[in-house]
Amino acid sequence: MADTAQTWRPLEVDPGSAGVPASPEGLAEFLRGQDVTELLTREKAVVFRGFGTGAEPAPYDMAADLLLPNRLAYVHGNSPRTKVGRNVYTSTEYPAEFEISMHNEMSYSHTWPRRILFCCAYPAATGGATPVVDGALWLASLDPEVRAAFASGVRYTQNLHDGMGFGKSWQATFETEERDGAEAFLDGTDAQWRWLADGSLRIGRTAPATVEHPVTGTEVWFNQADQWHPAGLGEEAALLAEMLPEDELPQSVRFADGSPIPAEYITHVQETGLRLAVDVDWRRGDLLLVDNVAAAHGRRPYTGERRVLVAMSD
Repeated sequence: MADTAQTWRPLEVDPGSAGVPASPEGLAEFLRGQDVTELLTREKAVVFRGFGTGAEPAPYDMAADLLLPNRLAYVHGNSPRTKVGRNVYTSTEYPAEFEISMHNEMSYSHTWPRRILFCCAYPAATGGATPVVDGALWLASLDPEVRAAFASGVRYTQNLHDGMGFGKSWQATFETEERDGAEAFLDGTDAQWRWLADGSLRIGRTAPATVEHPVTGTEVWFNQADQWHPAGLGEEAALLAEMLPEDELPQSVRFADGSPIPAEYITHVQETGLRLAVDVDWRRGDLLLVDNVAAAHGRRPYTGERRVLVAMSD
């Protein structure tokens, strides 16, 4: 299917366009004069550049307090991160040489953040952009056969070890050392789960492949099938899939009816999202605010050191 014409890019706001001083206080002045919800709903993603945020924790916290109504803990998150502040985390700690495909944060879970705020403490030597893609454009650009196949949704399976094994532990995933804490979270979801004899936790959940934006009603591609399927995760994941049965992998995915998802569908979805994405190239102190339903994000490979922090909000 031919790609829909790409006309969307994130809005860029700098002190000149905002008419405020080039400082964190100037950004705060601008934001206090905005309806941030309306701005983000309209633009889908906004880059704030040249305000000097991100170099120190305090300016970042001030911006996060204005942009994120309620900072969320990264509970039930499946990517490796380090908590560095008040519900502030490092962005996914995935080897620099690999690309992270487009995804909506925690779309596999029963709840997900509505907003994501990235902050560049310092950029990579080369590469390391954060690509973003319009979820409606991504959906419209998929082959009709693939869209039809995903229409009934997907079934995610997650195996969280007890402190030693492949992938994340249940303790790191739920930010607790107590089984009761993990159970309390899962009891409030529509997931099916059980403890296994080795102390690991197996979780299954069926979810739609698309959702409608809660404000605009626009249908968007909204799932992480390609990041849970060996075909979308490179050679190491493929080798692991050969070593272990599917139901013992750290994470796996099938169609909602239990049938396998063809590898070529996964490749098509992943390549389409990455091809349509617009790169946000980082400068020190930049902020990127993303509507997590309207737009998906990823990460380009990079060299050198790179530190991008992230916080989320409902």
